[in-house]
Amino acid sequence: MSYLPWLLPLLALWLLAEFKTSRPDGTLERIHPFRRILLYLLPERNGAVVYFDAYADGEQLAAWLARHKEAGAGAPGGGVNMTHLTVAAANIALAATPKMNRFVVGRRLYRRNARWLSFSMKRARMDREAQISTVKLEMPDGEAFSELVARMNGGIKAERSGKKTRTDKELDLFNFFPRPVLRFGTWALKTADYYNLLPRAYIDGDPLFTSIFIANLGSLGMGAGYHHLFEYGNCPMFIMIGKLEDRVVVKNGQPVVRPMLHVRFTYEERIEDGLNARFGIDRFIEILENPGPWLDEGAMWPRVEARQAANG
Repeated sequence: MSYLPWLLPLLALWLLAEFKTSRPDGTLERIHPFRRILLYLLPERNGAVVYFDAYADGEQLAAWLARHKEAGAGAPGGGVNMTHLTVAAANIALAATPKMNRFVVGRRLYRRNARWLSFSMKRARMDREAQISTVKLEMPDGEAFSELVARMNGGIKAERSGKKTRTDKELDLFNFFPRPVLRFGTWALKTADYYNLLPRAYIDGDPLFTSIFIANLGSLGMGAGYHHLFEYGNCPMFIMIGKLEDRVVVKNGQPVVRPMLHVRFTYEERIEDGLNARFGIDRFIEILENPGPWLDEGAMWPRVEARQAANG
């Protein structure tokens, strides 16, 4: 048969790709049979989504932010703000619950080889025409909060400099092509990712190949919303931060008005069960409610002394 000479090599290539499990950003996990079946029962990321609501008491949070904004007002990039704090809190929470730092690709579960956090921002503050931009950073062990703030400010400055970033150039290129080419291109990228063929340089530079994506809507005066998970990339969790506002809550059996920060989580249950997700969320809220013991001295890590101080 005339088609066999080219069909057999294609079949061999497909088999090689099908059994390729190595990736530059993750290590294949051995999992319980139930969780493996779950990857087939829930083949799409948004079909396995769970939503969490949480509130952080903002009294100590607001005082801590005010102190650090004043102290850093003359520093490059300005003082500490809510975005710096939420990225740091997410990093510590992720370090404390490492099973949350996993992702699903090609119906396989991978342990991510590093902690990566992405966050979004407006390129021009409060400008309706300004584009949304993103910064993605790797979170090394033992980094001090001041060092993270400096790295974040560097990424923000680059995005707001007016110069075309790598993402801008990629989008300009995509917009040049007609719809059929774009459809094929997105299919090709997803297929290459499914078979673990994307190179490290591409994955490391893309903000949707990340452990957690954070959007601080409070900086725009908005409340927190529920964000979808992108089927592209491998981000299993979005955190939406609302504005700090007064709310009536019950304290010691009495209604009182407290400044509260509304936080909403969109989480992919295929990476781990909801109980572990709850542990990570509780740690995140704990740090927001009392940032000092976690961030003011030493490295950002869930230290025993920090936990003791935070718990009083």
